[in-house]
Order: sequence, then structure tokens, then C-alpha cells
Amino acid sequence: MTFSAILVGCPQLPEGDGDEHAVPAALADVGFGVRWASWDDGSVDFTAADLVILRASWDYAERRDEFLGWCESVPALVNAAPVVRWNTDKSYLAELIGAGLPVVPTELVKPGDEARWPGSDFVVKPSVGAGSRGAARFTAEATGAALAHLTALHGDGHTVLVQPYQSSVDVHGETALVYFGGIYSHAFTKGAMLGGELDESGLYVTETLASTEPAADLRALAEDTVDAASALLGILRAELLYARVDVVRGEDGAPLLLELELAEPSLGFRHADAGAPLRFASAVRGQLA
Repeated sequence: MTFSAILVGCPQLPEGDGDEHAVPAALADVGFGVRWASWDDGSVDFTAADLVILRASWDYAERRDEFLGWCESVPALVNAAPVVRWNTDKSYLAELIGAGLPVVPTELVKPGDEARWPGSDFVVKPSVGAGSRGAARFTAEATGAALAHLTALHGDGHTVLVQPYQSSVDVHGETALVYFGGIYSHAFTKGAMLGGELDESGLYVTETLASTEPAADLRALAEDTVDAASALLGILRAELLYARVDVVRGEDGAPLLLELELAEPSLGFRHADAGAPLRFASAVRGQLA
């Protein structure tokens, strides 16, 4: 039996950034005919595919309303449109805090509200954003510059996140734990990105990535995060084709959730074992059920 799948990019990256180079062959092995398309390509009938898989739709931050409208028009989209709507606004972190997860302390500052600046280095970033665009780090003394950045983001209509900077990132980076169909697949590290240069596509800050085996406490937090998000969304873990849980260590060494990526994260295939594309393909096949 043959099925059809569309891997979704954007105008700047209509076939992704190359991370999924082994994925089409793995999908073909489990019965899928695969093609790439930009989400806004009006010549493509996305409703005719058995599955439409978001992979590199990284321009959504500037076109979120349009993008979400498109998501809701595609019945076979994975992850599904309600998941994408929830996850493309980082205000979801407040819900995960409310669910009892250890999250990097986060203050949401809506346009017109005043921020309370942390007493140490901190980060200011828009609640809707991808690839670290719009995120900036400030010292505790640089509140004037931080206010200017906040004002600019508010002027563009953004709710803003203010978070204390986690200095462990400078040494250890972030750890990204990847799940397919709710099951752990692999992990990789990401070096500190704030202040880095944008990729030639202009969609994301260039990252330094490496494979890793995460410690048990990082794995436990990632598992708790996938469970909590599934409960908040009212779905089963298995309904999430992919999830990437980004964790860091706080000043006391304990793990903290930095972000949960359910919409279109880079999944680090280039830094995973050779079986990762096969596990992904099996999870894709599972979504047909």
C-alpha cells in the first residue's frame, strides 16, 4: 500500500535546511511517496495528501495569522493545527509552570505593561518568534537598552518574555531531547546562540550542534514535559508526531525547561544515530491510525 506525504517548508527554505536528507528514503521504505512544498504554495493541493508534515515553516513568526489559517485548512496536518496554535506562542510556558514543571523563570509582559527586570543577566524575546530572532541578552545594569528593545517589540504588537539568563548555557549549552510519536529517539546539544549571526536564509541564528547522551534528570524532565503538554492539549502522547524538549541547568545545577517545540523544530537528524530517520518514518506511519 502506498501513501502520500508532503514535507512542509517555507519560501526561503522550500526543501528545508538539509537536516532531513535521509527522511524521504526512510519514509519510502514504509510506503510513502514524499515531496517537499512551501506551505504558502497555492499550486499544491495539501488536502489530497495522506499526511502533511510541518518541517521548516520558519517564516511563521512574521505571518502567524496567515500561517495558522493555512494550518487549519489542512485536515491531515501533523502536528495538528490546535497544537501549532498553542505552541507558536511561548506564552504556553506559563501553562507549563502552572502544571508544576520546573521552567526557566518567565515573566510575560504584554504591550502597555511594565517589566520587572531580574537582578542578573537576562533575556528579552518576543513570545512569537523562531530561530532566536528578536531575542537579546542584557546585563543587570543595561535596563535602558532592555527597555528600548522591549518598547520596539511592543511596538510590533508582541507580548514579550523576560527571563533570567542561565549562565550554564555558556559552558554546556542547551540539551534538546527529541521524541517521535511520544517515544524518546535521541538528543543533541546546542551551543549558546544569543548574539550569533543569522543563517543566509535570515530565518534562524546559526547553531553549533553535537550529539549527546542526556543525563537521567534531563530525560525525566523531558518525559514530564511531554506528558504535561499532552494533558493540556487534551491529546495522547502518541498523537504528537514529534516533540523537542529544550532543557538547561539552573544555577543550582537542577534541570529547567527552556522551551517545548511542537510546531516545526529542527530534529537534529544530522547529529543522531543512523536509526533516527527510520524511527521517524515508523512514527509517521503510526499517525495514519
